[in-house]
Amino acid sequence: MRDSDLDDDRFNDLDDVDDLPSDPDDDEMLDEEFPLGDGVAETAGTVACPYCGEENELTLDPGGGAVQEYIEDCHVCCQPWHVFVTYHPDGSADVSLQTADGE
Repeated sequence: MRDSDLDDDRFNDLDDVDDLPSDPDDDEMLDEEFPLGDGVAETAGTVACPYCGEENELTLDPGGGAVQEYIEDCHVCCQPWHVFVTYHPDGSADVSLQTADGE
């Protein structure tokens, strides 16, 4: 890199750094962006596979929204499920399953 390249305007935009929050992990800022009721949201749930009946522990993502739907495979028999997660204002979550083919 040449010294003259450092004078380029592209490198002078570092002044905008002052506009960023001083600490990106600031609890108050996170609470405003991701309100979770009392601040404790469930991050795990236990379900029984609709195919084999075995219990499975699911990792839940409160940051994914109050209502979530996705496909996940059974950890035991590998059959696909349609997972439904609903978060309540207090951070509790309801988790239910259907077979991926809807039966």
